[in-house]
Amino acid sequence: MAAVTNLFDKLANIFRVPDLRKRVLFTLGLLAVYRLGSHVPTPGINADKLAQLFERNSGSFLGFIDMFSGGNARKLTVFALGIMPYITSSIILQLLTVVYEPLAKLQKEGELGRRKITQWTRYLTVILGCVQSLFIAIGLQNQDFVINPGKGFIIMTVLTLTTGTAFIMWLGEQITERGIGNGMSLLIFSGIVVGLPRGMRELYQKVETGAWGAGTPLWIAILVAVMVAIVGFIVYVERSERRIPVQYAKRIVGRRVMGGQSTHLPLKVNAGGVMPVIFASSIITLPQMVFAAFKDNRFVGPVLEWLKFGEPLYTLLYALGIIFFAYFYISIVFNPNDVADNMRKHGGFIPGIRPGKRTGDFINAVLTRLTLVGALYLIIISFIPEWMLAGIRLNHLLLIGHWFERLPSWITNGLGVNFYFGGTSLLIVVGVAMDTVQQIEAQLIMRHYDGFTPRSGRIRGRQSWQR
Repeated sequence: MAAVTNLFDKLANIFRVPDLRKRVLFTLGLLAVYRLGSHVPTPGINADKLAQLFERNSGSFLGFIDMFSGGNARKLTVFALGIMPYITSSIILQLLTVVYEPLAKLQKEGELGRRKITQWTRYLTVILGCVQSLFIAIGLQNQDFVINPGKGFIIMTVLTLTTGTAFIMWLGEQITERGIGNGMSLLIFSGIVVGLPRGMRELYQKVETGAWGAGTPLWIAILVAVMVAIVGFIVYVERSERRIPVQYAKRIVGRRVMGGQSTHLPLKVNAGGVMPVIFASSIITLPQMVFAAFKDNRFVGPVLEWLKFGEPLYTLLYALGIIFFAYFYISIVFNPNDVADNMRKHGGFIPGIRPGKRTGDFINAVLTRLTLVGALYLIIISFIPEWMLAGIRLNHLLLIGHWFERLPSWITNGLGVNFYFGGTSLLIVVGVAMDTVQQIEAQLIMRHYDGFTPRSGRIRGRQSWQR
């Protein structure tokens, strides 16, 4: 009882700080607006027929898309495209900064350059939204999901979905600037959390109907146990870090002796958080969304089949995408040479490592190995639960696929559960929740309030600050 009272007391601290209270309420308000937009359907769609399609394919690629859109895809609401066009635009421009020198110079110009790149990201988001919505409209017409097909429907769908994407982009940016937490991540988070009750209801129906045979209760228990274990594993890894010891030499400034203290440089195991997973998933789902209207084409059709969820090619590309974006993200947010230069300027050094370039190379080597561990952790978390849900089509491998035809069906076809219980969704929910709580915690500590961490740790932090 005391623990519950203490928790509510810490939650009340959020509303005792006027600025923090405004930020939290502003964030909740915009998330509510996002959820309201999820009930505004796109005109001219046979919603019941489309929902039945998603119900039949809840454990496939469509279930994955529906999860990221917060349930908007199955109803094809005005927010059906979600924030995928914005994420894809951000990735394209970030990649261009590496290969296109004028854009790289613009990125180094500080706030002015960042605003310019942000503006280009918005324009590119609208363009991608138009392209995706056009192909979606054509695909819906070809699949007989439209009440009154024609050019009017296509134009209306493109305008509706593109406007919805632009509005979501604006909501995310407003939350990031004036609210608390990362706006885009919170929008995905809210969409997944809202779908959890539906996922629980589906599990209950499987127990009632005995969908998995006599062992249905056992499978449910295993699924819940795996979820709990994954959440604990995510929290453990997300808090893990490699601490590089740093020593500061003594300096005499006037009559005072400065420095001479020992500290450490913390490097997180998973510095990119959930962003590599979101980036990789958005890139690999893009061709499936864009070319879905041409799935009957003899060239496009087989490629789309190979890129379906659970297929070996999809698994390979997804894993490589996570590794690539883990390194790509850390290269953007962390520069070992800059850290080494700042350390040298302030009289700091790593014991046994020469200051300057040697220090930068040492930090880079540690960071490279650490990022690989973090990427492998993301791959494990993303794939193992989703293989349980949707299966992995080992029997579709070229040349050696026939060796796996005797495997149980739950391995090759999965359990058919919705993706709300998948590793990707759990990783996003836990990761975004932890990041948001840490930002709230930082705001509370800055104003001398107790946060959500143990009091003993907070007192030590305050004492070191006071000294």
